[in-house]
Amino acid sequence: MRFKINTDSNYVKYKINGFLSTSNREIKDISKAWFAISLAFGIVLGGLTLKFFTAFIISAIAVGLGFLLHELSHKFFAQRYGYKAEFRSFDEMLFLAVIMSFFGFVIAAPGAVMIFSNVLDKRKNGIISVAGPAMNIILALIFLLLVVFLTGGFNSTINLLNSSIHNLIESSLLKAILAIGFLVNSWLALFNMIPLWLFDGAKVFRWNKFVYFAVLIVAIVFVFGI
Repeated sequence: MRFKINTDSNYVKYKINGFLSTSNREIKDISKAWFAISLAFGIVLGGLTLKFFTAFIISAIAVGLGFLLHELSHKFFAQRYGYKAEFRSFDEMLFLAVIMSFFGFVIAAPGAVMIFSNVLDKRKNGIISVAGPAMNIILALIFLLLVVFLTGGFNSTINLLNSSIHNLIESSLLKAILAIGFLVNSWLALFNMIPLWLFDGAKVFRWNKFVYFAVLIVAIVFVFGI
């Protein structure tokens, strides 16, 4: 993927360490995407009621974090390999996500990490691609362990995770964040491992089938086995 960033005279780049960098444009796009996704899911989960404010907080942490850390994991490994890479929001899709949330569902495509390169070798492309779903699995595992700790046991955790979304929102805020965080990140990992078209799974499958199936199996267990 390619894009041009220096056409904007206000573009300012910030160096974070030896290989990692960001820019004012990227920070703006990340903030925009995080807010829009949190707003859209907040409307779906809480509706236009007082529950919306609770749902917005839950969405910002559980949903927004999962989407954005997924993309930023791609960025981290791309820059680690020496490629110029930045997150860009898809403004039309963010607008559509917010509009559709009023009808009870969200089409979530907040943006993507764009990489300056015509050619990526299969191994590097595979590692960069698997970084996103792997991050979602790590987040899901963290959320799951925290839920188990908070509820006092695995059986209580299963009962909580099988609750309806609206019941989760009406439970404690922390439990709702952790449970929804686990569910959302598990689904994100599984969805992105589809081995077709431009999905991460297609690039991972071409690179290393063992890694592909390892990540896929964990995602399936998280989604359907817990």
